[in-house]
Amino acid sequence: MESLITKEKIQEIADKIAKAYKPKKIILFGSWAWGKPNKNSDADLFIIKDENKSQIEMMREVDRILCDRDIPVDILVYKPEQLEKRKTLGDPFILKIINSGKVLYEY
Repeated sequence: MESLITKEKIQEIADKIAKAYKPKKIILFGSWAWGKPNKNSDADLFIIKDENKSQIEMMREVDRILCDRDIPVDILVYKPEQLEKRKTLGDPFILKIINSGKVLYEY
């Protein structure tokens, strides 16, 4: 079954994450943020959370929150210090997300 992704559905997912997970920020990136989605596009979410857990554990927590989702979502979760390190190193992937992504939630 193919689900239709809409900006409203993506925002609903961000709201659900914000309520249950309480991150510092949720940023939409990729084709949905940059205006070029196609039928194979998923929703790419970059989440910033200050927590004393591994990146994998944090991503699993968000995945569990979204277990009933009906659209494809890719999740990246970074601690603020990880994000700052990657920005300082000039990581083009991270810089594009930060500079061109759409903020869906910010605490």
